[in-house]
Amino acid sequence: MIASLVLVGFYSLGLRLLVRAGRSPVVAPAEFTDAITIISQKEAQRAEKAAAKAAKKSPLTETQKRVALVAACACFVVCAGAVVFGLLLILFNH
Repeated sequence: MIASLVLVGFYSLGLRLLVRAGRSPVVAPAEFTDAITIISQKEAQRAEKAAAKAAKKSPLTETQKRVALVAACACFVVCAGAVVFGLLLILFNH
């Protein structure tokens, strides 16, 4: 229970710090045959352009962006630790 709360909390904090550092994660849309809506290539490019524009508008200095990036990586390391801890709990309690 606690491991899942740590995982979700630090993952969301890591994503938020990534965006503040100007490196918002952009995922290419997947096309499914049974999807309700399919995002076109033009819409995907528009989303990437909007993410790049938002990254340029960041009021942080380069040092602050670097600190935010390092903190985001640290959050993702904590997430990985929570996953490993959860797997070890499952492995050794059975």
